[in-house]
Amino acid sequence: MPSGPSLRQLHAHHAIHQGGLSGAIAKTQEMEDLLRAKEFEVARQAADHLVEYWETRVISHADAEEDGFYLEMLEQDPSLKEAVDKLTRDHDLLRIIAADIKEMLKKDGLTYEVMQQFHALLVVNAIHSRDEERLLLEDSVR
Repeated sequence: MPSGPSLRQLHAHHAIHQGGLSGAIAKTQEMEDLLRAKEFEVARQAADHLVEYWETRVISHADAEEDGFYLEMLEQDPSLKEAVDKLTRDHDLLRIIAADIKEMLKKDGLTYEVMQQFHALLVVNAIHSRDEERLLLEDSVR
């Protein structure tokens, strides 16, 4: 499936990444504020919504990249295979962490360990986006 033009343009792709990350940061802070206010049930609901956000906004973007954008980049420049493999592994890490969070929430509720995993998603995603933009988009107008 060919990717849309926004995935192939650095400024547009960066805006997609920034939008996803800033939304995740805001929702994470909201959940933490609810915990500090001892609104535990509402915080738990916010955690469920945050996992859903990661799945529908960030991970679905990753799926689209793998199904189109990465394949197109490889067709244009097969030497990008190692970079694409690393970026795909980042996507896998996001999927694994999100799945772990869902399981932890189901089993133990909103714990400190779950909060750590939400922060891990933020860190992995920020590093991934920076690397993806640098490796696939910055150096050329592909």
